[in-house]
Amino acid sequence: MTQWTSAVGSTRLAWLIGSQQDRPASARRPPAYRALADGIRLLVLEGRLPVAARLPAERELAQALNVSRTTVAAAYEALRSDGFLESRRGAGSWITVPAGNPLPARGLEPLPPEAPGFVIDLGCAALPAPEPWLTRSVQGALEELPPYARTHGDHPAGLPVLRQMLADRYTERGIPTLPEQIMVTTGAMGAIDAICRLFAGRAERIAVESPSYANILRLMRETGARLVPVSMAEGPAGWDMDRWLRILRESAPRLAYVVADFHNPTGALPGDDQRRRLVDAARSAGTVLVADESMSELRLEPGLEMPRPVCSFDPAGSTVITVGSASKAFWAGMRIGWVRAAPEVVRSLVAARAHADLGTPVLEQLAVDWLLRTGGWEKGVEICRTRAKDNRDTLVAAVRRELPDWEFEVPGGGLTLWARVGGLSGARLAEVGERLGVRVPSGPRFGLDGAFEGHVRLPFTVGDPLADEAVARLAAAARLVRSGAGADAGTEPAEVFVA
Repeated sequence: MTQWTSAVGSTRLAWLIGSQQDRPASARRPPAYRALADGIRLLVLEGRLPVAARLPAERELAQALNVSRTTVAAAYEALRSDGFLESRRGAGSWITVPAGNPLPARGLEPLPPEAPGFVIDLGCAALPAPEPWLTRSVQGALEELPPYARTHGDHPAGLPVLRQMLADRYTERGIPTLPEQIMVTTGAMGAIDAICRLFAGRAERIAVESPSYANILRLMRETGARLVPVSMAEGPAGWDMDRWLRILRESAPRLAYVVADFHNPTGALPGDDQRRRLVDAARSAGTVLVADESMSELRLEPGLEMPRPVCSFDPAGSTVITVGSASKAFWAGMRIGWVRAAPEVVRSLVAARAHADLGTPVLEQLAVDWLLRTGGWEKGVEICRTRAKDNRDTLVAAVRRELPDWEFEVPGGGLTLWARVGGLSGARLAEVGERLGVRVPSGPRFGLDGAFEGHVRLPFTVGDPLADEAVARLAAAARLVRSGAGADAGTEPAEVFVA
């Protein structure tokens, strides 16, 4: 039996239940206790109530909802029978999911580039390389390679020239940084894997946004960590700071992981005040805060003012570990990432890395260094921004036209649109959609234990006319699911990757 990791107050739960859409007037209304149980269950599946959150006592919730205690007791009993609630005398009742529920952080393996062209792949949030800058960077790297080729080529912390270049870029952003505070990694995933293995052993708690990046959730699970979900705020407001402060205070997780800049998948952009408060709370709780900046350079609105980097509120790097990457902003095939942290943390990461990953390819490091040194990085990233913005605008227009009941916020940057799919099952929609030639990852891949069943993630990876065709196929899939034709499709194939 699992134990609760956070608590939901009666006032908060009453507000969440009240915020749900009413049934159509023609729909048959269930008994009050069943409606309450269904409302709580839907909040769990949508990710608005985190798994392992303790629910308020029956009497407290009854008072907040202005219903009888008998109604709440019957609702709780129904949730226990359905597998969504566990209770223990003296410890209260907390959210669970039914036994055998499929792991939602499974990925969606990208189609190989040589695959037949019938299927439109919206599973991979990555753009084509911004040519000619990729080719030029590799040519420049080859010219720089001969001196390195005469050595063993093993640089566990990264090439000194690239560490210096990355440190200088942080300094230019107003965060004084030494090369000793930088470790170059094999992509952001390599960086986060090293951090998790150093700081969060088996059964350690890691607080994560809910929803969060699917691959990171899978990686953290495989390290044996206990994930504590922290729901995002409603709409574009970013983090729910009251919830974050409560989780850090009550659960004292060893690590916390956030995507502060154009959050994957929601696109949220928390402001300076939220970032400052989160860093202060993590410091007080003794929690190491991992800030993933992979999307930070993908600002799609020219007039959008970016908040300060999370690490600016902890420049020494003792509380905040920053992770960056070339994969999202430039090209996914360039597997170069980096860590910025305190020098002693970097030394520990480098020492621990030797057991699993001896280093990062020299040629790709030289290519990134060439881009940063010559201005090719900014020119290439600008190409990616323009392409992503055009794709986003085309996708948004198509969804609004073909699927007007879908709800979403248009993000100011990043690569993903997070959509609530009009009361349908995201997993069924994804399965039927693939049969019709469009691949999308459903919401549960980005949550814990079945959350976000009513969502899908749509990346800005294709433009007109492919975006229009992809959304038309999704609309056809939605009609089939709504009619019941997709009722036999409950889960997606258990693949391994969502980019």
